[in-house]
Amino acid sequence: MTAVAVCAAALAAWTAVPAQAHGPDPQAPPHWSLKDTGAPDVRFRGLAAVSRDTAWLAGTRGTVLRTTDGGGSWRNVSPPGAAELQFRDIEAFDARRAVVLAIGEGEASRVYRTDDGGATWTESFRNTDARAFYDCLTFFDARHGLAMSDPVDGRFRILSTRDGGRSWTVLPDTGMPPALEGEAGFAASGQCLVSAGPKDVWLATGGAARARVLHSADRGRTWTVTGTSVPGGDPAREIFALAFRDRVHGLAVGGDFRPEQTSPDAAARTSDGGRTWRPAGTSPPAYRSGVAWLPHSRTAALAVGPTGTSLTTDAGRTWRTVDTGSYDTVDCAPGHGCWAAGERGRAARLEH
Repeated sequence: MTAVAVCAAALAAWTAVPAQAHGPDPQAPPHWSLKDTGAPDVRFRGLAAVSRDTAWLAGTRGTVLRTTDGGGSWRNVSPPGAAELQFRDIEAFDARRAVVLAIGEGEASRVYRTDDGGATWTESFRNTDARAFYDCLTFFDARHGLAMSDPVDGRFRILSTRDGGRSWTVLPDTGMPPALEGEAGFAASGQCLVSAGPKDVWLATGGAARARVLHSADRGRTWTVTGTSVPGGDPAREIFALAFRDRVHGLAVGGDFRPEQTSPDAAARTSDGGRTWRPAGTSPPAYRSGVAWLPHSRTAALAVGPTGTSLTTDAGRTWRTVDTGSYDTVDCAPGHGCWAAGERGRAARLEH
């Protein structure tokens, strides 16, 4: 059995082991191992997993951190003069190249890029439209990427780059379906806009009666839209994160982020590229803001939120809570290595 297969098998067993039993035993099931970031006053909602050794974090107070030793140490590589910004998404191509998104109305929405591990940054986009509010970004490859804004003039706005985030262009909205009244995205984990393959991209929404997912097969030029079973109807209820392991198999998680509210039907799945979405038979017990497929697995994924981590081993049909630590976002490197991050400077790597 390969190492990947061993990990997948152990993940399946993880559901049977209580969180308090996790320890340094090398035979123990996979578990989150907290890494000291030295930033207890920062909430990290942006996360880019490059490998088991390398990961980037982006959060409040204009903070960007990077590790290249598996979380043993973190280097503060924040862009200068960004202390008033809220970074909510970061995409990294390797240990040196990354693109980070700051959210907010008007000029608070910005994009920065580094090519030297964060030693220097270039501001490549600053929003000048007071009506726009950018939430998430994604990359198809090292050159082509998109960022999305809440609706402007009744349609979601899409920003495009062809040079790795060095320059950006607003795409025409003629191929974008009209937004519903009150519909918007939410910058909870950097996963409201995700891509798979060379051209497919999905956008998650909420605020309307039901959360919806928009899909483009041509890098954001034209879109189709599908309703889901995840409740909306309130700014606090929507799909907060999407994950696709290929261009047809996807997961959606969300719910109501208010602690006092329940979140029934907080997860859905698709096996046709988002044309239809089916509710999970057993959803996570509470709001989940981030989701990621396990590397090289066709059926296993993790979803995280302030109340814990949920695991599916059947491609989103059922979910079980396996850890009660608070995390906002989760990401897994294509090769191997999964990371999670959240409030109070929390960051963790999946150990197995």
